[in-house]
Amino acid sequence: MNIEWKSAAAIADYVNTGKLNAGEAVSAALARIGALDKKTNAFTDVLAARAHEAAAKVDKRVARSEALPLAGVPFAVKNLFDVKGIPTRAGSKINRERKPASADSILVERLEEQGAVLVGALNMGEYAYDFTGENVHDGNACNPHDLAHMTGGSSSGSGAAVAAGYVPLALGSDTNGSIRVPSSFCGLFGLKPTYGRLSRARSFPFVASLDHLGPLARSPLDLALSYDAMQGPDYEDPVCAQREIEPTALEISKGVKGLRIGKLEGYFARMGEPEAYAATERVAKALGVSESAELEDAGVARASAYLITASEGAALHLGRLRERAHDFDPDVRDRLIAGALIPATWTIQAQKIRRHFQAQARKLFERFDILLAPATPTRAPQIGQKTFKLDGQEMLVRPNIGIFTQPISFIGLPVVAVPVWLDDGLPIGVQVIAPAWREDLALRVAYQLEREGVCKAKPVNL
Repeated sequence: MNIEWKSAAAIADYVNTGKLNAGEAVSAALARIGALDKKTNAFTDVLAARAHEAAAKVDKRVARSEALPLAGVPFAVKNLFDVKGIPTRAGSKINRERKPASADSILVERLEEQGAVLVGALNMGEYAYDFTGENVHDGNACNPHDLAHMTGGSSSGSGAAVAAGYVPLALGSDTNGSIRVPSSFCGLFGLKPTYGRLSRARSFPFVASLDHLGPLARSPLDLALSYDAMQGPDYEDPVCAQREIEPTALEISKGVKGLRIGKLEGYFARMGEPEAYAATERVAKALGVSESAELEDAGVARASAYLITASEGAALHLGRLRERAHDFDPDVRDRLIAGALIPATWTIQAQKIRRHFQAQARKLFERFDILLAPATPTRAPQIGQKTFKLDGQEMLVRPNIGIFTQPISFIGLPVVAVPVWLDDGLPIGVQVIAPAWREDLALRVAYQLEREGVCKAKPVNL
């Protein structure tokens, strides 16, 4: 059976009903990775022996009539997730000298409990401080839809692996947009949950007060199935909300009738290229959106997110900067050094702005259940491209890809990025933003858009 473009839900159904076994699903994934990943450079570690062993265990569980929501589903993780037996690289040269992890990350454990099979670790921007998918140590990840173009970052390998058909599901991290940007550039669905919803235990941090972990997939249902599997309290992560599991997959097909949906204007209607707004308008039209809204201080929020990112990131890496500055990507190193020089009073003020901006968003969600905004200001630039024009201004690519994602991360709201194809060119994404803890609403909207054919992932021919 050819499963390279099958969804996680379909693979699990095949395995649970005996039409396919987990070993076959994993072998097919590993064969495709082995044949094609030299083109996309998505993987840094392929874990064939581990995957075959895990698949055999899944087949035994299915034989015992265990119903596993992700039975036999191959998945991969950004290499900042701990994976037992290999060093947690976090995209860096320095970290590959660490001792191998002694245990898997919590989210890897939870996915495998539900029958998923880890097949490898994925390329990423160094220490997650990247929006491009370029890495000077491991090589650049390449966009499967056009290998000359960026995947987006920092979850670059996650975007490439799912878009290339290697796996139907991958995990990434999102501090300022690093799930939503690769989803936009690679034509995928991506979920950034509410801050604190999924445990970050046993993953390498970037900015503790902004870091989120979540899935990328080729369908909203796969996002929901994996999200449900990863939910739950965890005291190992001090900011993980002690909320019980709130399933979303069973409710995902309820539709959007009765949901109050608005389109963000103001800050979110400036700086992007025409295709960013055309994609958002297409989604809004499909959902019958007639009202617009504005988060008035989104620009200030983005600037504040930058300050917190730079200062917290610098504090985390200060020892490495002092001892091994030459082993950093120069672009990452220089921004971290600049972050170390930010006065403490600035970051204190930025945290005050965060509370103010959260209050603005809460007030807006008294009127709306869902808000729409562009995910990226442009489609994927070419690899190596340093500048682009936004709103007539020449701007640096690396720091400005996240202009629409950063304000939302800043206050930890849940978002599903949905892919739009305006023509035969590259895709571009739209953010479906929900109130805190209402991932279910964003997933319902994404599912409706997929069902109507407005948003979908497309196979590629590598």
